[in-house]
Amino acid sequence: MGLPMSDPTAWATAMNNLGMAPMGMTGQPLLPDFDPALGMMTGIPPINPMMPGLGIVPPPIPPDMPAVKEIIHCKSCTLFPPNPHLPPPATRERPPGCKTVFVGGLPENATEEIIMEVFEQCGEVIAIRKSKKNFCHIRFAEEFMVDKALYLSGYRIRLGSSTDKKDTGRLHVDFAQARDDLYEWECKQRMLAREERHRRRLEEERFHPPSPPPVVHYSDHECSIVAEKLKDETKFSEAVQTLLTWIERGEVNRRTANNFYSMIQSANSHIRRLVNEKAAHEKEMEEAKEKFKLALSGILVQFEQIVAVYHSASKQKAWDHFTKAQRKNISVWCKQAEEIRNIHNDELMGIRREEEMEMSDEEIEDPSEMKETDESALVSQVEALKEENDSLRWQLDAYRNEVELLKQEHGKASRDEDTTKEQQLKLLQQALQGMQQHLLKVQDEYKKKEAELEKVKEDKLKIETLLETLKEQQSVANEEDKERDVTDGQGNESSMPRVCACSQEKECPVEKTLSNSPVKSEREALLVGIISTFLHVHPFGASIEYICSYLQRLDSKICTTEVEVLMTRLQTTFKQELSGVGASLEKKWKFCGFDGLKMT
Repeated sequence: MGLPMSDPTAWATAMNNLGMAPMGMTGQPLLPDFDPALGMMTGIPPINPMMPGLGIVPPPIPPDMPAVKEIIHCKSCTLFPPNPHLPPPATRERPPGCKTVFVGGLPENATEEIIMEVFEQCGEVIAIRKSKKNFCHIRFAEEFMVDKALYLSGYRIRLGSSTDKKDTGRLHVDFAQARDDLYEWECKQRMLAREERHRRRLEEERFHPPSPPPVVHYSDHECSIVAEKLKDETKFSEAVQTLLTWIERGEVNRRTANNFYSMIQSANSHIRRLVNEKAAHEKEMEEAKEKFKLALSGILVQFEQIVAVYHSASKQKAWDHFTKAQRKNISVWCKQAEEIRNIHNDELMGIRREEEMEMSDEEIEDPSEMKETDESALVSQVEALKEENDSLRWQLDAYRNEVELLKQEHGKASRDEDTTKEQQLKLLQQALQGMQQHLLKVQDEYKKKEAELEKVKEDKLKIETLLETLKEQQSVANEEDKERDVTDGQGNESSMPRVCACSQEKECPVEKTLSNSPVKSEREALLVGIISTFLHVHPFGASIEYICSYLQRLDSKICTTEVEVLMTRLQTTFKQELSGVGASLEKKWKFCGFDGLKMT
């Protein structure tokens, strides 16, 4: 080894590095606690969790036990463990999602292949970024592989068998912060958060009450199905909910009104079933009350018998034969039985009082007798038997009263049915009367329309006859024109006086009518019609300027004086009224054609 034999410490360190138990000069081991299994045997390396091929995570080491590291042999290098007595190498705080480590203290002649050979034993290496200054960054595939790499921190590395300074170094492995690791960790956290939200939402939905089923849209087919369900007691609630939703949606119209009325009528008929069901439940409740009352009275009788036994045992004829302890027990039992008996007796009396309140005033007995029976029941057995007899009599009275109540209810139900039938008959009679009145009105309107139609037909016939006469006159005039053309000049001279005479005869009545009527032209007639329509729309009258402004929209040539002169001429159609006093004096024209028509 090249070391002096006089240096036992150096010799022990060298022997330890070689994996052999250090021996002194006398053959005794220098380290009595040395474990040969941790060393090296000839040709057989010790089992190490960091050996290639095993790929196992080192087992957790207890905190009170120091970690023992072994020599690691690789193809191109050898790793020697640090001194176990030295403190563990310091590391920085682990970044979240760390998969990258910083490796310092590399030999100057170390290559990426050697680094890969050393650290691929810790797990799959994704990337190695080597620097020129004897350090590198290694990124692993998983986070737990970083813990394996940190196990190598503090090891001394030697390339091959060389002892050159450039081929040796002390490894320092520490956590490194990388953007890729942080990004992957954040993505993983977001994914876990999404999964957690999804899980919570599923849990909440599991505890939420189920939503009601959607209501189908109205159709004739669905209406028939709902109408059938309304008649079934088991499906009535579902069908009523559907009917309510349809009515609230506004499905009722003239076409579907009859269908909805029939469904509402079915819902109304369900009320009778509900009333009958309620009566059956009330009957069951009364029967249960009677059973409870009978059982309670039987229990009370037995309590009275037990108390009577205690009282008879307390008499001197039997009492003297019992011991002191037996007498004490009998007195305690007697008190307990009397208390329980009194409680049950009060409960039974409360039930009877409730029944008495429902009875008529004639059947209610005096409260003094009830008090006497209560006191007698507590005094002796005879009074208890008397009370029992009274209770039986009261039960008979209660049965009689229930029979009377049932008769009254039956009579009320029949009367209610009669009243409902009468109401329905009245409603039907009212509906028939309304329909008859409506039919009479329709018949009257039909007669009026027929009379109007006959008048229109008569007017049409008159107009047709006038048209025929006009056509005949036109044909006669055309024939006369032809005769005039055929005849010679003499005939023309002789016929001219006749034609003039005829024309004068025809024009005379027209000229007479024009000279007599205040309307002198067709334009004035149009103006009169327009003004009459305008003033008919304004029943309170309008000023001449307002009327002219309306007429000037139709014809800009119309002037105010022309309109005023025309309206003054037609005094039977238009009249002028003055309103106001002084400066607020106004002249308004009103339409009075209907009054003038009546006067004429």
